[in-house]
Amino acid sequence: MFDFRQLRYFVAVAEELSFTRAAIRLHLSQPPLSQQIQSLEQDLGVRLLERNKRNVALTEPGKIFLEEARQILAKADEARSHVVAAAKGHSGQLRLAYTTSVSFHPALPQTLLRYGQIAPNVRLQLSEMYTEPQFAALLAGHIDVGFVRDEPLHAQDARNLRLRVIDREPLVLAVPIGHRLAGRKSLRLIEVAGDAFISQPRELAATLYDSLVKLATKASFEPLIIQQAQQINGLLALVAAGLGMALVPASMRAVRLAGVSYLALEDSDAYLLLAVACRVDDDSPALRQFMATVADAVTAVQGL
Repeated sequence: MFDFRQLRYFVAVAEELSFTRAAIRLHLSQPPLSQQIQSLEQDLGVRLLERNKRNVALTEPGKIFLEEARQILAKADEARSHVVAAAKGHSGQLRLAYTTSVSFHPALPQTLLRYGQIAPNVRLQLSEMYTEPQFAALLAGHIDVGFVRDEPLHAQDARNLRLRVIDREPLVLAVPIGHRLAGRKSLRLIEVAGDAFISQPRELAATLYDSLVKLATKASFEPLIIQQAQQINGLLALVAAGLGMALVPASMRAVRLAGVSYLALEDSDAYLLLAVACRVDDDSPALRQFMATVADAVTAVQGL
């Protein structure tokens, strides 16, 4: 059976219509080129070229085989390109999850923008998902990587997952514009100990809910949670309605909602973790390239 080398030799001779010029093009001597063409014809049982001392011409079967050979070589080159791209992480599929609040952090859009430029042939499958469900989905193999807001609760999960912390994002207090402290730039949480809070349900967003409770407990009070909203941006709508205040990541300041004022917190530990998580045993090229892109994007964001 003929091989790719013989096909390339034949195409060169057929295009040049000269063994001499084809040999120069292929960077080899003429005798082995002639031998390979003869071997190809013997294997096919068909004469592909008419040649004499002065001229080389394609036979009718040779013309047909030239087109077929070109297609085979083009397909082989395409396959090689795809394999090389996959090995470099520039093709394939990557399933990515992120919490809603991460949508407003510059690390996510910057990473997606850069990754799309570096690996345009990788099919990105995006989904919004709370942190704990992300850990479960990672371990089950349903997603490949996730932007999470906390560390795994269970030691076994922590051993099977790899976390790269990319930010400890400050937490801020979103208060109604008419609140007595709305004109302040910052405050300590104890200053609003008796005020009404709005939060997400703990069964959905345990990280942010627990942050509020821990910070309040450290300030020696129990937060008065009078209303809940499933999505973090829903918290801000209720704050704007004057129903209470909400603890949110600082990146939520990007949501400029009429009736909401954001105040920095002076309390220590008033921050929310932001990390990228994946399975320890996942060494796919697409994932490696994505993790490298995250690092570059975060460096760029921090430099702004």
